[in-house]
Parts: sequence; C-alpha cells; structure tokens
Amino acid sequence: MSRFAVLGGGGFLGVNLCRFLLQAGHEVTSFGRSMPFQRVLAGCECIEGDYRDQAAVGRAIHRADVVFHLISDSTPQAANADMVMDIENNLVPTVSLLKTCAETGIRRVIFISSGGTVYGRVQSIPIHEDAPIEPITAYGVTKVSIEKYLAIFEYLHGLDYRVVRLANPYGPFQRSAKGQGVIAAFVERIVDNRPLEIWGDGNVVRDYIFVDDAMEALVAAANDTSSHRVFNVGSGIGHSLNDLVRELESLLGRPLKVAYRQGRPVDVPVNVLAIQRARDVLGWAPRTDMRQGLEATLGWASSWMAQGVTV
Repeated sequence: MSRFAVLGGGGFLGVNLCRFLLQAGHEVTSFGRSMPFQRVLAGCECIEGDYRDQAAVGRAIHRADVVFHLISDSTPQAANADMVMDIENNLVPTVSLLKTCAETGIRRVIFISSGGTVYGRVQSIPIHEDAPIEPITAYGVTKVSIEKYLAIFEYLHGLDYRVVRLANPYGPFQRSAKGQGVIAAFVERIVDNRPLEIWGDGNVVRDYIFVDDAMEALVAAANDTSSHRVFNVGSGIGHSLNDLVRELESLLGRPLKVAYRQGRPVDVPVNVLAIQRARDVLGWAPRTDMRQGLEATLGWASSWMAQGVTV
C-alpha cells in the first residue's frame, strides 16, 4: 500500500483517479476547491481548499509518497483571455508546490500535462514525445513551463517526477459545466434533447481516451523505474467531431441535430498522440474503443441526470 495525494481530486480526472487508487487498497488524500462527488469516495480523506494556499496544500500532501498534480484553473480560451490570471493561478502555485515537495521528501510528482496543447501545430502525425514544443495558447505555455520547472527541481533538489501528456479524456464524472470536454458537452445535450454545438466545420481531429484507460496509465507512471520523464497517453487514434456525431447517432439509432458555430483560433486542426513509449516502457495500452467508451459515458450521464445531478 502506498500513500497518494491527488491535487484536483474533486474534478473529473481526480475523482476517477481517487476511486481507482482506493479500489487498489491505497491510502488516498483528495484535495480540491470543492468535492461534488465525495459520496463515491468512501475511505478517501477529502480536503477542500484553494490551490494558492500553500499551507492548505502542505497539509494535503504531508503524508504522501506520491503526489498527482491534476489541478488546472483555466481552459485554453480563458488562459488566452487573461494570461496573468493563468500564471498566478496555475504556474506560481505549482512552483510553490514543488518547493514544498522537495522540502518534505515527497518521493515522486506525477504531473498531468496537455497532449492536446503543448505541441501546437505539428508537421507530422502521430506526435511523438520528442516533437518540437510550440504551443499556440497561453494554456499550453503554462503546461510546458511546469514541465520545465519539474526538470529544474529534479536537477537542483532530486525531486523525482513523471509528466503524462494526456490526450482528450472522457467518461463518467466529466461535467460540461467546467468548460472542457466536447464529449461531455455532447452527452449532456443528448440527454437534455438539445442540439449539439460544434465550433468550426467539424473536421477538427482529436485523440480521445476513455478515463479508465487514462487512470491505468497514471498509476503505471507512478510506478515507472525507467529513465524517461515524459509519456504521451492517448488512444493513438484520431476522430473528428463529425466522426463523434456519427458514432453517437449509431449508438442511439437516430439522427442528432447539430449547430455549427464559427471556428476558434485556439483549436489546432489535428492532434493525435504517438503512444509507443508508454506501451514499451510502462507496459500500458488503451483497452476501450470509442464505441464502448461512449456507451459507458452515455449510461453514466443518463443515470446521474435522472437523479437531478448536472453533468
């Protein structure tokens, strides 16, 4: 049994990760601004607090062997709109976190970076970990900056780390109200019987990974003994937004109404991750295809919304 602290434990990825770790018999502390799904985290120590409060973060991690850093207080659009806010709310608190981790003897930090934004507009698909890092959003710049600070803290203080550049995760406990996750937004609108919204012509291609597969990769990164520090984690398969609509229509057995909006400059045309390093080094591979993942997500959303919970 290991002791884990999950920063961002109240969010989509955090809730799923805490559940995954608890089911494996580990000791888990969840830290976040709010805990909307706390009732599914029996046995987890849940601490509510602001990530910018160094003392609160210190209390959350003080007994941990490994810290998972999942907190992000912005989206690509929000970060571009207020870059100072993005730095103050995400980068500065993370440097403080790393300082605390180094001082208190945390064994390893696992940082969830963004496979969808750090690379920018690439020339070759799929994207390998050694591809140039050229983000086109402030959100991506902050993620890259945190990756670089992790390397500095390892060099200066011996703080071990792994970076997981995650593709577009989806699945149970993802709420469209948070402004992230096109599949979550599609699913909520389907359950509510509203038209789907697509920014652009629907030909933007992304790599979508079901959350259970992503959690297995995060735990594998926590246990990694290799010399690698950065891993892409995705399905390795690209799907356009129009592909998603067709797959959902096939699952539901009926056509869906779609409203197309003007495209956004923050959206790169294509992003599909190469995941061979994770396969070879971590012994990990995704197991859930798109149809299975969408079916599970629709089932969860229908069940929770029937209970009056907004997803």
